[in-house]
Amino acid sequence: MSTIPSASSASSASTPAAAAKTAADTMSAANAARASAAQSVISGSTGNSSLDVTALVTSLVNAVMASPDWNSSAIFLSWDDWGGFYDHVVPPTVDANGYGLRVPGIVISPYARQGYIDHQVLSFDAYDKFIEDVFLGGQRIDPHSDGRPDPRPDVRENVSMLGNLINDFDFAQPPRPPMPLPVHPQTTLTGTPVPGGLVAAILAGSQPAARLLEGYS
Repeated sequence: MSTIPSASSASSASTPAAAAKTAADTMSAANAARASAAQSVISGSTGNSSLDVTALVTSLVNAVMASPDWNSSAIFLSWDDWGGFYDHVVPPTVDANGYGLRVPGIVISPYARQGYIDHQVLSFDAYDKFIEDVFLGGQRIDPHSDGRPDPRPDVRENVSMLGNLINDFDFAQPPRPPMPLPVHPQTTLTGTPVPGGLVAAILAGSQPAARLLEGYS
Protein backbone atom coordinates (compact mmCIF):
# COMPACT_ATOMS: atom_id res chain seq x y z
CA MET A 1 0.00 0.00 0.00
CA SER A 2 1.24 3.46 -0.76
CA THR A 3 1.16 6.30 1.69
CA ILE A 4 -1.53 8.91 1.27
CA PRO A 5 0.49 11.48 -0.74
CA SER A 6 1.57 8.96 -3.37
CA ALA A 7 -1.79 7.17 -3.32
CA SER A 8 -3.72 10.29 -4.27
CA SER A 9 -1.97 10.38 -7.63
CA ALA A 10 -2.70 6.70 -8.16
CA SER A 11 -6.46 7.16 -7.88
CA SER A 12 -6.87 8.79 -11.29
CA ALA A 13 -7.82 5.59 -13.14
CA SER A 14 -11.19 6.01 -14.82
CA THR A 15 -12.67 2.70 -13.67
CA PRO A 16 -11.98 0.08 -11.00
CA ALA A 17 -11.13 -2.39 -13.77
CA ALA A 18 -8.53 -0.05 -15.28
CA ALA A 19 -6.98 0.60 -11.88
CA ALA A 20 -6.86 -3.12 -11.14
CA LYS A 21 -5.15 -3.80 -14.48
CA THR A 22 -2.61 -1.07 -13.81
CA ALA A 23 -1.83 -2.53 -10.40
CA ALA A 24 -1.56 -6.04 -11.84
CA ASP A 25 0.80 -4.90 -14.58
CA THR A 26 3.21 -3.53 -12.00
CA MET A 27 3.52 -6.83 -10.14
CA SER A 28 6.63 -8.91 -10.61
CA ALA A 29 5.69 -12.11 -12.42
CA ALA A 30 8.45 -13.99 -10.62
CA ASN A 31 7.29 -12.87 -7.18
CA ALA A 32 3.68 -13.72 -8.01
CA ALA A 33 4.68 -17.21 -9.16
CA ARG A 34 6.72 -17.85 -6.02
CA ALA A 35 3.89 -16.66 -3.77
CA SER A 36 1.36 -18.84 -5.61
CA ALA A 37 3.63 -21.90 -5.38
CA ALA A 38 4.23 -21.39 -1.67
CA GLN A 39 0.51 -21.01 -0.97
CA SER A 40 -0.31 -24.18 -2.88
CA VAL A 41 2.16 -26.19 -0.78
CA ILE A 42 1.54 -24.79 2.71
CA SER A 43 -1.91 -23.94 4.00
CA GLY A 44 -3.26 -23.68 7.50
CA SER A 45 -6.49 -25.34 6.33
CA THR A 46 -5.02 -28.56 4.93
CA GLY A 47 -3.42 -30.19 7.94
CA ASN A 48 -0.03 -28.49 7.73
CA SER A 49 1.82 -27.76 10.94
CA SER A 50 0.98 -24.36 12.37
CA LEU A 51 4.75 -23.89 12.77
CA ASP A 52 5.23 -24.31 9.01
CA VAL A 53 2.44 -21.84 8.28
CA THR A 54 3.86 -19.33 10.75
CA ALA A 55 7.32 -19.71 9.22
CA LEU A 56 5.95 -19.09 5.73
CA VAL A 57 4.06 -15.94 6.76
CA THR A 58 7.07 -14.65 8.69
CA SER A 59 9.36 -15.20 5.70
CA LEU A 60 6.98 -13.30 3.40
CA VAL A 61 6.74 -10.36 5.81
CA ASN A 62 10.52 -10.36 6.23
CA ALA A 63 10.92 -10.28 2.44
CA VAL A 64 8.76 -7.16 2.19
CA MET A 65 10.72 -5.53 5.00
CA ALA A 66 13.99 -6.28 3.20
CA SER A 67 12.74 -4.85 -0.09
CA PRO A 68 13.07 -1.23 -1.29
CA ASP A 69 9.26 -0.96 -1.08
CA TRP A 70 9.09 -1.25 2.71
CA ASN A 71 8.65 2.50 3.28
CA SER A 72 5.48 2.48 1.16
CA SER A 73 4.00 -0.81 2.33
CA ALA A 74 1.14 -1.97 4.51
CA ILE A 75 0.52 -5.63 5.30
CA PHE A 76 -2.85 -6.78 6.62
CA LEU A 77 -2.54 -10.16 8.33
CA SER A 78 -5.75 -11.98 9.23
CA TRP A 79 -7.32 -15.45 9.36
CA ASP A 80 -10.12 -16.73 7.14
CA ASP A 81 -12.00 -18.42 10.00
CA TRP A 82 -12.12 -18.38 13.78
CA GLY A 83 -10.79 -21.91 14.33
CA GLY A 84 -13.88 -23.21 16.12
CA PHE A 85 -13.13 -21.43 19.40
CA TYR A 86 -15.92 -20.00 21.55
CA ASP A 87 -16.73 -16.30 21.13
CA HIS A 88 -19.18 -14.63 23.53
CA VAL A 89 -19.75 -11.67 21.19
CA VAL A 90 -22.77 -12.08 18.89
CA PRO A 91 -21.91 -10.97 15.32
CA PRO A 92 -23.69 -7.76 14.23
CA THR A 93 -26.53 -7.99 11.73
CA VAL A 94 -25.82 -5.76 8.73
CA ASP A 95 -27.62 -7.40 5.80
CA ALA A 96 -28.83 -10.82 4.62
CA ASN A 97 -25.31 -12.23 4.91
CA GLY A 98 -24.38 -10.60 8.21
CA TYR A 99 -20.97 -10.79 9.85
CA GLY A 100 -19.28 -13.90 11.18
CA LEU A 101 -17.42 -14.66 14.39
CA ARG A 102 -14.37 -12.55 15.18
CA VAL A 103 -10.87 -13.35 13.90
CA PRO A 104 -7.56 -11.67 14.70
CA GLY A 105 -6.18 -8.90 12.50
CA ILE A 106 -2.71 -7.34 12.49
CA VAL A 107 -1.46 -4.28 10.58
CA ILE A 108 2.27 -4.31 9.73
CA SER A 109 3.64 -1.09 8.24
CA PRO A 110 6.28 1.58 8.86
CA TYR A 111 3.31 3.91 9.39
CA ALA A 112 1.20 1.64 11.61
CA ARG A 113 0.42 3.16 15.00
CA GLN A 114 2.68 1.45 17.50
CA GLY A 115 0.84 -0.48 20.23
CA TYR A 116 -2.55 0.62 18.87
CA ILE A 117 -5.61 -1.60 19.44
CA ASP A 118 -8.45 -0.90 17.03
CA HIS A 119 -11.88 -1.23 18.65
CA GLN A 120 -13.90 -0.45 15.53
CA VAL A 121 -16.33 -2.93 13.99
CA LEU A 122 -14.36 -4.33 11.07
CA SER A 123 -14.80 -7.11 8.53
CA PHE A 124 -12.91 -8.29 5.47
CA ASP A 125 -14.86 -5.61 3.60
CA ALA A 126 -12.70 -3.05 5.43
CA TYR A 127 -9.67 -4.19 3.40
CA ASP A 128 -11.58 -3.59 0.15
CA LYS A 129 -12.76 -0.23 1.46
CA PHE A 130 -9.20 0.85 2.33
CA ILE A 131 -7.86 -0.14 -1.11
CA GLU A 132 -10.75 1.51 -2.95
CA ASP A 133 -10.45 4.71 -0.93
CA VAL A 134 -6.67 4.96 -1.41
CA PHE A 135 -6.31 3.81 -5.01
CA LEU A 136 -9.75 4.38 -6.58
CA GLY A 137 -10.79 7.64 -4.96
CA GLY A 138 -13.59 5.92 -3.05
CA GLN A 139 -15.16 4.13 -6.03
CA ARG A 140 -17.04 0.97 -5.07
CA ILE A 141 -17.62 -2.27 -6.95
CA ASP A 142 -21.41 -2.60 -6.98
CA PRO A 143 -22.73 -6.20 -7.22
CA HIS A 144 -25.68 -4.91 -9.27
CA SER A 145 -23.51 -3.31 -11.95
CA ASP A 146 -20.08 -4.92 -11.92
CA GLY A 147 -20.93 -7.18 -14.86
CA ARG A 148 -20.17 -10.54 -13.27
CA PRO A 149 -21.89 -13.01 -10.92
CA ASP A 150 -21.74 -11.40 -7.48
CA PRO A 151 -23.89 -12.84 -4.64
CA ARG A 152 -23.42 -9.86 -2.30
CA PRO A 153 -26.80 -8.28 -1.43
CA ASP A 154 -25.31 -4.78 -1.30
CA VAL A 155 -22.10 -2.77 -1.40
CA ARG A 156 -20.62 -4.07 1.83
CA GLU A 157 -17.94 -1.36 1.99
CA ASN A 158 -20.71 1.21 2.53
CA VAL A 159 -22.22 -0.44 5.63
CA SER A 160 -22.57 2.38 8.16
CA MET A 161 -21.08 0.49 11.11
CA LEU A 162 -17.99 -0.62 9.17
CA GLY A 163 -14.86 1.03 10.55
CA ASN A 164 -12.03 2.57 8.56
CA LEU A 165 -8.56 1.04 8.60
CA ILE A 166 -7.02 4.44 7.91
CA ASN A 167 -7.34 4.97 11.67
CA ASP A 168 -4.63 2.34 12.21
CA PHE A 169 -2.01 4.52 10.53
CA ASP A 170 -0.10 7.69 11.34
CA PHE A 171 1.28 9.01 8.06
CA ALA A 172 2.77 12.04 9.80
CA GLN A 173 5.26 9.91 11.72
CA PRO A 174 8.70 9.08 10.28
CA PRO A 175 8.62 5.59 8.75
CA ARG A 176 9.90 3.04 11.25
CA PRO A 177 12.76 0.77 10.17
CA PRO A 178 12.00 -2.89 9.43
CA MET A 179 12.00 -5.35 12.29
CA PRO A 180 12.34 -8.83 10.75
CA LEU A 181 11.54 -11.76 12.99
CA PRO A 182 13.24 -15.18 13.12
CA VAL A 183 11.51 -17.66 10.84
CA HIS A 184 12.08 -20.54 13.26
CA PRO A 185 12.23 -18.95 16.73
CA GLN A 186 13.19 -20.91 19.81
CA THR A 187 10.07 -21.53 21.88
CA THR A 188 8.95 -23.51 24.92
CA LEU A 189 5.51 -24.12 23.42
CA THR A 190 6.66 -27.36 21.81
CA GLY A 191 8.33 -28.87 24.90
CA THR A 192 7.62 -32.10 26.76
CA PRO A 193 4.09 -33.39 26.06
CA VAL A 194 1.78 -33.30 29.07
CA PRO A 195 0.39 -36.77 30.00
CA GLY A 196 -3.30 -37.14 29.25
CA GLY A 197 -4.05 -38.28 32.82
CA LEU A 198 -2.55 -35.09 34.20
CA VAL A 199 -4.73 -33.00 31.90
CA ALA A 200 -7.82 -34.88 33.08
CA ALA A 201 -6.87 -34.29 36.73
CA ILE A 202 -6.40 -30.56 36.11
CA LEU A 203 -9.79 -30.35 34.41
CA ALA A 204 -11.28 -32.10 37.45
CA GLY A 205 -9.95 -29.32 39.67
CA SER A 206 -6.91 -31.03 41.20
CA GLN A 207 -4.55 -28.41 42.66
CA PRO A 208 -1.60 -30.85 43.02
CA ALA A 209 -1.98 -31.73 39.35
CA ALA A 210 -2.02 -28.05 38.45
CA ARG A 211 1.26 -27.57 40.32
CA LEU A 212 2.76 -30.55 38.49
CA LEU A 213 1.87 -28.86 35.21
CA GLU A 214 4.40 -26.13 35.95
CA GLY A 215 7.16 -28.68 35.28
CA TYR A 216 6.04 -29.07 31.67
CA SER A 217 7.25 -26.06 29.68
